[in-house]
Amino acid sequence: MNYYLGVDGGGSKTLAVISDAAGRITGRGASGCGNHQTGAERAEINIRQAVEEALHQAGLGKEQITYSVFGLAGADREADFRILRPMIARIGMEPHNIVCDTVIGLRAGTRKSYGVVVICGTGTNCYGMNRSGQELQVGGFGYTFGDFGGGGDLAVEAFRSVIRAWEGRGRPTRLTQAILSKLGYASEAEMFHYYLDHGLRVPHEIAKLLFEVAAEDVTAREILQRQGRELGNAAGAVIHRLGMQQDVFDLVLAGSILTRGESRYVAPYISEAVSAAAPGCTLRKLEQEPVAGALLLAMEKSGIQVAEDVYEQLQQTLSVKAANAVWIKD
Repeated sequence: MNYYLGVDGGGSKTLAVISDAAGRITGRGASGCGNHQTGAERAEINIRQAVEEALHQAGLGKEQITYSVFGLAGADREADFRILRPMIARIGMEPHNIVCDTVIGLRAGTRKSYGVVVICGTGTNCYGMNRSGQELQVGGFGYTFGDFGGGGDLAVEAFRSVIRAWEGRGRPTRLTQAILSKLGYASEAEMFHYYLDHGLRVPHEIAKLLFEVAAEDVTAREILQRQGRELGNAAGAVIHRLGMQQDVFDLVLAGSILTRGESRYVAPYISEAVSAAAPGCTLRKLEQEPVAGALLLAMEKSGIQVAEDVYEQLQQTLSVKAANAVWIKD
């Protein structure tokens, strides 16, 4: 029996899953942050812990895993891989491959071997692969390097809209009461001075308030529309540079902001930005955990052509809703 290991090491959690060749899950493991950019030692400990937990639950030894794929946040440049190669090698899962978490997000969201994915969680990223196997990543390095629209950026935009409305530089917004209630302040003035006096950063969690008030608040809608256009712009850049304008492919929407928020305030603007460039592009919200993409890649790396029943099996057991019920601990 062949077994495969998929790992999704993100900024807040690491998931490790083992399946057989039919896509039946035999072991799962979970731990904390797997992004080496926030601390390589901690990331290595967390990834190892998740892998060992999955192996223990499956009742397998490392030598019984046919192939492993590690999809890791922060695996963007050669400088990152110089850190990650020895880190993952020390875990002892051979043979293995390391890819950026954008790659497994794309593979989990489409049944084609090529396509484009836009990710919007704490930050944003965009990645694509064309029919010839050429790859390209656009973004993933923050506002200074061209990005906009991750949870951190959206939270700041929401916060500053409240300040601007209070000062008279912006229109009144329902974000005011939502943010004051969320952060526990009696007034805008109290919040303004406390944040200044203590040098606080706006918590990215308040980004979700944009979705909560958007139906009745033009300010919130405009911020989300800008996000959609920026993500569509990134996807369009990937499509053009990879020559995918005439292809039929999926544009996968991934990341908590896009999959757990009201994407109706964002997705139409992504679609608008890419439809003219690639009429054959279809938007698809990621409906299963990205770790499923790592498992699919592991199977393909070992020479397996993934059958439809494998997709169905993984979809059933690794759906975002099911995975949240099992893994997410507040």
